Amino acid sequence: MTVSVEDYFQSQDLERQVRFKQWERIESRVARSVDSTLEFFAGYNVHATFFVSGWTAEHNPQLVARIASGGHEVASAGYSPRRSARTHADSLRNDLRMARELLESQGSNTIYGYRASHWLAPEDLWTLDVLADEGYRYDASVNPVLRRFAHHPELARAAERPHPGHANGLWEFPVSTERFAGVRVPITGGNYVRQLPHTLLKHSVARWDAREPTPLLFYFMSWELDPEQPRFDGLPRLTAMRHYRGLAKTRWVLEEYLSRYRFQSVAEHLGLSLDRLPVVAREAALPSVSEAALPHIPSPWEGVTDVTIVVPVFNEELNIAFLRGTLLRLRRRLADRYRIFITLVDDGSTDNTVAGVRAHFAGVEDFTLLEHGKNRGIAAAIMTGLYAAPSELVCTLDADCSYDPDVLERMIPLAHDADLVTASPYHPDGRALNVPEWRLVLSRTLSRMYRKLVDAELHTFTSCCRVHRKSVFGRMTLEHDDFLGIAEMLLRAGMQGSKIVEFPATLESRLFGQSKMKTAKVIRGHLGLLKTLASQKLRGEASAGF
Repeated sequence: MTVSVEDYFQSQDLERQVRFKQWERIESRVARSVDSTLEFFAGYNVHATFFVSGWTAEHNPQLVARIASGGHEVASAGYSPRRSARTHADSLRNDLRMARELLESQGSNTIYGYRASHWLAPEDLWTLDVLADEGYRYDASVNPVLRRFAHHPELARAAERPHPGHANGLWEFPVSTERFAGVRVPITGGNYVRQLPHTLLKHSVARWDAREPTPLLFYFMSWELDPEQPRFDGLPRLTAMRHYRGLAKTRWVLEEYLSRYRFQSVAEHLGLSLDRLPVVAREAALPSVSEAALPHIPSPWEGVTDVTIVVPVFNEELNIAFLRGTLLRLRRRLADRYRIFITLVDDGSTDNTVAGVRAHFAGVEDFTLLEHGKNRGIAAAIMTGLYAAPSELVCTLDADCSYDPDVLERMIPLAHDADLVTASPYHPDGRALNVPEWRLVLSRTLSRMYRKLVDAELHTFTSCCRVHRKSVFGRMTLEHDDFLGIAEMLLRAGMQGSKIVEFPATLESRLFGQSKMKTAKVIRGHLGLLKTLASQKLRGEASAGF
């Protein structure tokens, strides 16, 4: 029995939607899912192998000790959870050594085994030689599904592979499969258990148990025992099915197998000692990969400059934890240059947004929650926060973080010589990721129409990710309180002669919750504003200041 220790957002299926740099901002549930797994196994007196990455162990320092104290084997999933197998051998060696050192220092057993974050392909088999060179005793990274390893039939069953120059060979424990119509079909494994009919799989498992001399290998991800995990919005249908379908099925299928068969860890099967190693105090936690990769942008101001970040929220209870992690991470990063004030403006939420904000932001310094008694619109919420801001520089962001707040590090310095800096995914150097094509077509079309009407060298008019000067916008009165007001703010600023700078940025689809924009209403509003601008242009008024 093997378990890949992963948080729900680390799933390989979500690589396109949830980027590595976002992991630290999402509220972790891995400790909860692992504890649930440990309690579950204890009820059946089962010992298993838990593959843990160095990144996960670093961010959850007590996890390894809890697994090992339950009599289970701790094995390595490498250090970087999304490191591709197709890398240089020296890079892999370094990754393996970092992971082993960290896991063993946290009180694991001697690390014998390894499972890659992605199943190996035939061209990746050199990885096994590196593992043997590094003293690993076994690997569990091969999934011979379909005809993937048709030219390596020896990889369909657990076996020891000899390696010249090594006293011990390297055992391979592949995913257990059964041949059907000339191809191999997995008969164990979390996703296969959730997606395929249990009646067929359990008969295949019974046949294996009766006929095969080699052990059957079962695996699942720890998040597959967490059916209450938050749901990501806007996933492609196939991705959502692969990740969410049958989550409630995992436990009862496991219960049936655990009741009928005897399971053990890989180390126990190989007769390897699981004596725990002493915990070794480390001088400091390893630096965050995602933060270390970010460049340091100097501030054009002397000393520490006050900056307020205003975020309008409306029925965003699913986003609050992610928003908090994102904003506090940005604040820590910019602390040597800016004093960051955080203001959330609740625009009459009818769900548990306000309660969530108060719970998650309790004790956070320089934080303010402002509330509208009823829903007035996103532009009205932004103006409320802007009026109340204690600083001249005021940044605004969408609550769903569809623009990565890290972009503010580059945008804020530009406000030294501008009145408004606006993020722009439609700038020639900007881009959009995982955003529905219809939304992109709509936004780009509206932006082109605005650009033509007001003769502005701008590509985006509706972005909420901006840096404002309060002295310019603090006295502005808007005619539109909703999404239309976002465009109106920029247009009014331009028409009164304010300097506007456009910064190329990346727009992404939201991770949690639903968009509050009512598309038909917004389109009608923009068309109305465009009509007004067209009339003003005919009178020679609209292009002034651009």
